[in-house]
Amino acid sequence: MPTIRFTQNIQRHLACPSRNVSGGTVREALENYFRDHGAARGYVLDDQGRLRHHMAVFVNGQQVGDRDKLGDAVSEAATIDIVQALSGG
Repeated sequence: MPTIRFTQNIQRHLACPSRNVSGGTVREALENYFRDHGAARGYVLDDQGRLRHHMAVFVNGQQVGDRDKLGDAVSEAATIDIVQALSGG
């Protein structure tokens, strides 16, 4: 099963432990995670179900390309990392 992990920075604000979940896409894996950790949904996704601008998702170290539908495929052994996107100048 894919593993979802949140950075320590996010965990300071929200209870979101690492967890193995089922799912063949990033969306499916996240939805399965949110069933037990519903508060994380609003932190990660906007009201349209898209990835929030200040968030980034990586699958096995590669940033996902589909921020709206989150349809990127994940394997059984995938690691999905949820991080806050950084900006600055």
